[in-house]
Amino acid sequence: MQHIRQVVDSEFNSVNDFIVEQLHSRVALVENIGHYIIDAGGKRLRPLLSLLSAGALGKIDHDHIRLAAVIEFIHTATLLHDDVVDLSALRRGRPTANAEFGNAPSVLVGDFLYSRAFQVLVSIGNMPLMALLSDTTNTVAEGEVLQLARAGNPDTDEDTYFNVIRSKTAVLFAAACSGAALLSEQSSQQQALYDYGLNLGIAFQLIDDILDYEGDPTETGKNVGDDLAEGKPTLPLIFILQNGSATQKQQVQRAISEKSADELDSIVAAVKQSGALDYCRDAAQKYSQAAIHALQSLPPSAHKDALSKLCELALQRKS
Repeated sequence: MQHIRQVVDSEFNSVNDFIVEQLHSRVALVENIGHYIIDAGGKRLRPLLSLLSAGALGKIDHDHIRLAAVIEFIHTATLLHDDVVDLSALRRGRPTANAEFGNAPSVLVGDFLYSRAFQVLVSIGNMPLMALLSDTTNTVAEGEVLQLARAGNPDTDEDTYFNVIRSKTAVLFAAACSGAALLSEQSSQQQALYDYGLNLGIAFQLIDDILDYEGDPTETGKNVGDDLAEGKPTLPLIFILQNGSATQKQQVQRAISEKSADELDSIVAAVKQSGALDYCRDAAQKYSQAAIHALQSLPPSAHKDALSKLCELALQRKS
């Protein structure tokens, strides 16, 4: 990842500087919570995608820097809201903002970050980009509500699962990439970059769902079994419900319905023994390859190579 970031090192630093600048508020608590979650680190993968996409199309200018910051603000706002909804206590290896400051301040600062993102978009002054990000933010919200509505429902099928992750995760990846094409006035490449980001985002979320059952909390920064405790019917669990033994199916149905991790050890063992993780990895590999294929029309460059490499790293990641 460090090698990939070096391709856009100075621009990446400019994004970080701009983010800090835009966290300024007359209300101290807004800045405190904003800095708390931004300073927690993370991969900054979504803004990195914007920069690499812009570089693959030519010049990276100040509007691309601002777009990358907008993408990170939207993502960070969703994290703040998600942690409240999911009652999460740990993210990136430390207490979540809601655990540290309370639910109400976290929700309101999430609102601040959403509105700041659109203030920056207004300053860019590109209506097609505004439309893209408005539609994307709306879709992300729908995906989160759909996931909430399906929590505790063991009858969720694969189509619904992929609809959820496409909406709540992958579309922001897609917007990060295609938004760069809009700003570069490269409409002929906009769909290709959208497809790249969408497929990469799906692969990324599939691996995330795998890590919920085999990840090391010291690397992932969250507890094993969090999704199970929230009653989320992710693909590893859906696979068991469709292909597991009668006992495994009953355990998973009970855990999802009751939103309970009481049988976590047994279910983790079932996930590993049933072939569910291999099934999920195969699906992630398919979407990763589709993302790489979408880059074919882009001219050769270090930025294009970095985008392709990200697809490989998404499959190998441990956090």
